[in-house]
Amino acid sequence: MKSGSDSGKVIISCAITGAIHTPTMSPHLPVTPDEIAGQAIGAAEAGATILHLHARDPETGRPDQTPEGFAAFLPRIKAATDAVINITTGGSPYMTVAERVAPAATFQPELASLNMGSMNFAIFPLLKKYKDFRFDWEKEHLEGSRDLVFRNSFKDIEYVLDTCYGNGTRFEFECYDTSHLYNLAHFADRGLVRPPFFVQTIFGLLGGIGPHPDDVMHMKRTADRLFGTDFLWSVLGAGSNQFRIAAQAAAQGGNVRVGLEDSIWAGKGELAVSNAVQVTKVRQIIEGLGLQVATPDEARGMLALKGPGAVAF
Repeated sequence: MKSGSDSGKVIISCAITGAIHTPTMSPHLPVTPDEIAGQAIGAAEAGATILHLHARDPETGRPDQTPEGFAAFLPRIKAATDAVINITTGGSPYMTVAERVAPAATFQPELASLNMGSMNFAIFPLLKKYKDFRFDWEKEHLEGSRDLVFRNSFKDIEYVLDTCYGNGTRFEFECYDTSHLYNLAHFADRGLVRPPFFVQTIFGLLGGIGPHPDDVMHMKRTADRLFGTDFLWSVLGAGSNQFRIAAQAAAQGGNVRVGLEDSIWAGKGELAVSNAVQVTKVRQIIEGLGLQVATPDEARGMLALKGPGAVAF
């Protein structure tokens, strides 16, 4: 299972809304439960294998990591699609780890995200693109990241693992830099995480590794050396890097992640009107390379997931 798609099957993850972009940036960013559910279902219909989910306040669009926020759309998505549902434990960098893990602990999904190290998490450069904001919290959210460390200490990571692993939830290990791969190897050496590891390498966010093709290859080589045949490799390119990095990884046997959490664009100067638009575009890239998109059940086998019947929603 080295890197993920020796069989020619590529997992497409779609991150529906996230906690980075704000309502001012795009009218297409899903905020309400209806919007999140609708866009998630549309992404699955377009070919997304995994749906990575955050919740938001339906009135202001502010990130919401309460279990109640997720309860408003999780059952609807599960009823309408067989896609693997992945609940964030990243939430927002402004939240405590206890707040961040609460939805995954409550709903016991097949998959949850887990950030593998602390980092400067800088989104303030987006301020220069917007003069006015619809909601007061948006500017504060961006400006605050000048002095923001996204805390994911070893204790925090152990807390998430202890809270979720007993429920059979497995993880999308989010690695924003080389050190995060070594952190994952540390937990593997201690027997606190078990293969196959779903390693999501993230490129182009200020504070993490850059988006250059050499950066992508460095992360892959490091993961190959640390995990051998025990992992599936996936990539996430932030902003305008999204499709370039996806194409590079898919051509080398990797899996890909798209979605309005990671980029609000469908092309240069063109806002994506939905998550499904990005899924369709990356699917065309994958199929153009002579590869096939993995079905949800194929991904469950590749990632050793417990199945949708064992979740708590």
